[in-house]
Amino acid sequence: MHIAIDAHSVGTGLAGNETYITNLIEALAEIDRINRYTLYVTKRTAVERYENRWPQVDVRLTLPHTPLVRIPVTLVTELRRRPVDLLHVQYTAPPFAPCPVVATIHDISFEHLPHTFTRRSRMQLRLTVRHTVHKAAHIIAPSEYSRTDLIETYGTHPARISVTPLAAASHFAPATEEEVERVRRKYQIEGDYILAVGSIQPRKNLVRLIKAYASLRRERPQAKLPQLVLVGKRGWLYEETLRAAGDELVSKHTIFTGYVPETDLPALYTAALCFVYPSYFEGFGLPPLEAMRCGTPVITGSLTSLPETVGDAGLLVDPWDENAIAQGISRLVDDPDLRGRLRTRGLERARMFNWGETARLTLRIYEQVVAANKNSLSLKAGA
Repeated sequence: MHIAIDAHSVGTGLAGNETYITNLIEALAEIDRINRYTLYVTKRTAVERYENRWPQVDVRLTLPHTPLVRIPVTLVTELRRRPVDLLHVQYTAPPFAPCPVVATIHDISFEHLPHTFTRRSRMQLRLTVRHTVHKAAHIIAPSEYSRTDLIETYGTHPARISVTPLAAASHFAPATEEEVERVRRKYQIEGDYILAVGSIQPRKNLVRLIKAYASLRRERPQAKLPQLVLVGKRGWLYEETLRAAGDELVSKHTIFTGYVPETDLPALYTAALCFVYPSYFEGFGLPPLEAMRCGTPVITGSLTSLPETVGDAGLLVDPWDENAIAQGISRLVDDPDLRGRLRTRGLERARMFNWGETARLTLRIYEQVVAANKNSLSLKAGA
């Protein structure tokens, strides 16, 4: 097989989308030395990362980066000029792809929470994702929650959607004291801290986290509470989060690091007193798994896919309830034994997820889709 992968998110800092495709490419290249792969990228850093790295993997620069031109024009032209057996995309497929398409759709939060997206982004996603779901040869979802949501929202036949769970990359592990100290100095973090990781946008629910943290400081004016460290680049509609952090109760105790390279994340997770992920809509929820691999106790929202990902290895709280978030933080701050139990459970839970297995499941889908397409072409030729 000759498999093409739209890897335009590599090198963009697009959090989950970039993490998914980079780890999948790495795992596929390791487990599959038989089939040929072509990666479509838009950043020179992505070319440098993958060019001549594996004999079975080629890299093609497909410009411009803007999807309005690249997806319907550049990708289709490239696919017609250099035919492949299958194209794998995230969310959006070219409207006239000359080959079968496998599409990974992590979640469809834009359908359920339209107010958490800009008007342009919401309309674009609705148009392109709905088209992709109906036209793709097969859909990949990262969780049973997302699979069920796609079936119920779009009426997609269950046989057309498979689940391939994500995993934390192997470099997420408890960091050394030297590495922790280096990262503390780099981001000017002193003492204990509560960590949150994710782009600054409404769905991550950072406003409620900040308000919950403020309420703890209000209730414990004499206590020495940990700092709050928020890791992630500004996404969209982030102004309310910044306003919440301007509260005089929390502003001098809150650190925004901005975008952090993945090499620094394990140490940031390791040194944290606890990790809080109060998102109210996730297709999988990878940061809690990364934190657990680093031995960090986790608090996460109790909705959508997060209970499926975390299991009993973290504290689940109602993400709509500031008091519930505050109480969860308070429990971990006050109870070192609970932190120890969650650390042990988290390490065990994280080992259940593996990118090699995700790649094997994905490759099996490629094989099924290509075989079905060949059978269909044979039947048409014989008709």
